[in-house]
Amino acid sequence: MIPDMDAAVAFYGDVVGWGAQKLDMPEMPYTLFTTGADPIAGLMTLPQELRDRGVPPHWTGYVHVDDVDAAVAKAKALGGALHIEPRDIPGVGRFAVIGDPQGAVISLF
Repeated sequence: MIPDMDAAVAFYGDVVGWGAQKLDMPEMPYTLFTTGADPIAGLMTLPQELRDRGVPPHWTGYVHVDDVDAAVAKAKALGGALHIEPRDIPGVGRFAVIGDPQGAVISLF
């Protein structure tokens, strides 16, 4: 998650040779990084509301779950926080970002 998508795309393209494919996500700009035709990473814009809460630009790993919505509901029921509502990345899958009761953040995919 970064504040300037174009700058990040240029940086990683120059440094590691990644290509970039922008996806049509009206609620959140999203870019897939590629090597050849293969998607290898994703990048989204860090929303202003998260920047206002002190969240810095960062990379994050994702944990696969069978059902993102069910995992989010269970996390909330067990005292976890919801940082980014479940949403779809077209052609990629569904994701959400939660926090555990101690404040550690994890992304679900």
